[in-house]
This record gives sequence, structure tokens and C-alpha cells, in this order.
Amino acid sequence: MTVILDWHLSEIWSNEFPYLSFTKGAPLEVLRHCHWILRDGQLQELTQTDRDEVAKANDDLARQGFRVLGVAARKGTQELLKQSSQQLEQDLIFIGLTAMFDPPRPEVAEAIALCHRAGIAVTMVTGDYSLTAEAIARQIGLIRNQARVFTGEDLGHLSDAQLRQILHRPAELVFARMAPEHKLRLVQAYKDLGQIVAVTGDGVNDAPALKAGNIGIAMGMSGTDVAREAADIVLLDDNFATIVSAIEQGRAVYQNIRKFITYILTSNVPELVPFLAMVFLKIPPALVIMQILAIDLGTDMVPALALGAEKPEVGTMQQSPRQKSKPLLDRSLLLRAYGFLGAIEAASGMAGFFLVWWSYGYGLADLQAITPAILSRTADASTMVIYQQAMTATLATIVATQVGNVFACRSERVSIFRLGFFSNRLIWWGIAVEWILILAIIYLPPLAAVFATEPLVTWQWLILLAYPPLLLAADELRKFFWQKFRNN
Repeated sequence: MTVILDWHLSEIWSNEFPYLSFTKGAPLEVLRHCHWILRDGQLQELTQTDRDEVAKANDDLARQGFRVLGVAARKGTQELLKQSSQQLEQDLIFIGLTAMFDPPRPEVAEAIALCHRAGIAVTMVTGDYSLTAEAIARQIGLIRNQARVFTGEDLGHLSDAQLRQILHRPAELVFARMAPEHKLRLVQAYKDLGQIVAVTGDGVNDAPALKAGNIGIAMGMSGTDVAREAADIVLLDDNFATIVSAIEQGRAVYQNIRKFITYILTSNVPELVPFLAMVFLKIPPALVIMQILAIDLGTDMVPALALGAEKPEVGTMQQSPRQKSKPLLDRSLLLRAYGFLGAIEAASGMAGFFLVWWSYGYGLADLQAITPAILSRTADASTMVIYQQAMTATLATIVATQVGNVFACRSERVSIFRLGFFSNRLIWWGIAVEWILILAIIYLPPLAAVFATEPLVTWQWLILLAYPPLLLAADELRKFFWQKFRNN
């Protein structure tokens, strides 16, 4: 960049001409246009020895992480005002180097380390001098061993296939002196490899890459309007660590949706099994439609919503990114919800149903014998009371097992003892709400008439206390054996 100053009255540097143009830019590039050097206030011809000395000083500063600019000047008269930038930047007087240090934020190094642990590859793409870029990359922990530094000029000599081969091993990789077209080419090469590419930038020259990435993230404080318009996300604090925090929160949102779905789907099995039992065992259904609605639209809702407020799990950022083709509702979720947790709830619910009948002296054959009368509503009043109490026990058992299920669903892999029972207090509010609802359904006469319930006796309530820890213990064993299998 070149500017022209009126130097008539300046006493900083005596000048026999009224104007002075100043040029700043990449030191070696500025040096290439210089024929003179200012030394001790005197103009001297720029020798090769001088050029080598300036280049060495530039490299020494760059290795320390400084951003270095070369400054040169040109004396002249009125004709300077009429010349183009290209003309002004010829036959210059080299004045010196300016070193600037913009230290990385302290939290960036930890954010980079967290990305590495999370399986996220981070590549530095900058317009800075290659030695400066390498020094900064070492400061933030992006590279630790021998760095592979490529410049824009190097990129111009690589075919697309060669570039993709280099990007297959992104570790210890730095791209320096990158022009906008080079950045765009890198983004496209990563996408061609099947990678999900997030691009960060703040300048006009970053706009093409920001637009081409799967996700463009512009700096809101220091970023240009062009960069912000091209990006998908604007980062208000210009902090790379915030991006990593957003990744963690995004993973937590994905996990919480799966937890919510698992919890909701689990209760479908004990709601379905009573009707299958009615068909195959020739017994009355252990639930009626209104009781199923009481679970789905009543007792399950608040605990399920509480799962959506879970914080990121322990170890969330130690997992590799999931494949973009992996569905949210996959086989492992369905097997856990339907084949494991749901099966336990269904068995518990039917056990509660049969226990009530057994306590009144009815075995399976006896129950089958009175089923036609129950279904036709011609059974005597005492039998219908027993039947409603048995259904109430089934309903209450499902709600009790869902208490254990909500704790089990707080993580697919991490033990509840690592998460802590009280780390999400909304869970306890949800449990309180579902039990208030179930007690109202059982003991308030208007609701009991609608939902066909009967009060339970003491021993039946005591049995219900065993179901939450029973289901939770079963899932803890599953997690234990899964971790053991994974470690082996």
C-alpha cells in the first residue's frame, strides 16, 4: 500500500522535494522494489549484502511470531500525485522493518487441544509470512513436530490430486501467503475429500472461502461487511474458543434429542404389550386408551422436556465427529428403547397386573375364564373393581419404571454415578409433576372415573418403589459391559 504525504513542513527527515510517498507491505516484496537504503540519515545504494541483512532480520522476527512489514519511501514533486500505485512503487528507498506482535488469546491453545481430542482437524490458512505462520501455529499447539508449510506459490504448482493427497494428512500442516483463490481452492479440496468444512475469516479476501465452506463463520467485531454477508454465522466476540464451545453445545443438542426420543419411545412397548397379551393369552387388556394417553400426554411430558436441558456429557469432546450419513433415529437407539428398556418396562407392567389378580386368588386360567364377562361389562362389581385396580397397578408401574428410565436416558454410555443424580434439577421437577398427575388420576374421584382407576393398597405401593432402581440398575449393567467391551 502506498500513500503520498505533503512533506513541506516536516522536520523528521529533510527532503528537498515537496512530496514523499510511503510504501508498506511484505518486507521481501518491498525490498525487491528498492534501489537505495536510508542509513544514519543518509541515502546509500542498496547492495546485496544489505538485502541479505534485511532478509535475515525479517526471518528472525518472523520466527518469533512477529508480523513484519517493510517500509520504503520515494521523494518527488508534483508528478507523484499523478502517478499510479504501480509507478509509485518503483525505485524506492528502503527505510526499515516494522514488527508487530498480536499474541493469540490464552484460551486458543486449549481450544485447539480440545479440537484434536474431539477428532476435529484444524488447518491454519493465512496471508502471513510462512515463518510467522509457523511460529504462531507452534504457540497455539497447532503443530508440535516438523511442520509442513505450503505457500500460495507452492499451491500453484500442485494438481488437484496432489493437493488432496496432502490434505489426507492434515496434522502439522500450515498454509501461508494465501490469496483468496488459494483459500477457495483449499476449501473445495477438503469438500472433495468428503469433509465437512467450517471456514473462519474477517477480511474481504476471506469472503469466497466463507461462502464456499459448509459453514462460514465471520468475525463480528473486526470482520468486514463483505465477510459478514458471506458467512452463515457471525461470531460476536471474535474468539476461536467460542467456536469450539459451540461445537460442544451442538453435540449436546444432538445427544439431548436422542435422549428425548429414547425416553418417549420406551414407554410405547409397555403400552403395546397389554394388547398383545390380550390377543395371545385371552386376558383383558392391562391398560385402556385413556390410561395410555395419561402416560403419553401427561406423566411423560415434563421429564422428557427436562432431558432436553441436559448439559454436555462428560467426554463429549473426546468423541470423534459422527458421520453425516448417520441418522438421528438409528438401530442402536431403537434396540435400546424397544428391545431393552421397553422390554423391562413391559415385563414390569404385566407383572404388576398379574400380581393384583394373584393377590385376590386369580390365576391365569381363572382370569381367562372371566375375560368375556369383563370385556362385555357384565362382570360383577367386585370383579370390575379388581380389574380396575390391576390396570391402575400397571399404569403406576409404567410411571415408576419411567422414573428409572429418565435417569438411564441421561446418557447412552456414561454412568449416572458419573453424571450425578442432582446435576439436572429439572429432572426432579419432572418426576414430581408426573407423580402428582398419577396420584390425582388415582385418588381424585372425577379423574378416577375418567381414567378407570382404583386406589392401590400399601403393599402394591411398596412394590412400586423397587421398579425405578431395577430398571436403572439394568441399564447401568449394560453401560458397564459396553465400556468393558469397548476397552477390549
